[in-house]
Amino acid sequence: MRILRLGMGLWVIYTAFTDHQPIFGLFGAFFVYQAVMNIGCCGSGGCTIPDNKKIDNSQTKDIDYEEVK
Repeated sequence: MRILRLGMGLWVIYTAFTDHQPIFGLFGAFFVYQAVMNIGCCGSGGCTIPDNKKIDNSQTKDIDYEEVK
């Protein structure tokens, strides 16, 4: 992902200079910044799912099966 952001950022900066579009240069600089600092839109691990799943075994009941003929 870092390489993709870096490549995309450098390409956007290049096209911004050739087309004289300073706003696109800022977008490109943002992508390069994300690649160099290894941050994303969610922050450092901000998009991960928490692992606090707790299974309560005290609620589990034994199931009695009845044979049907």
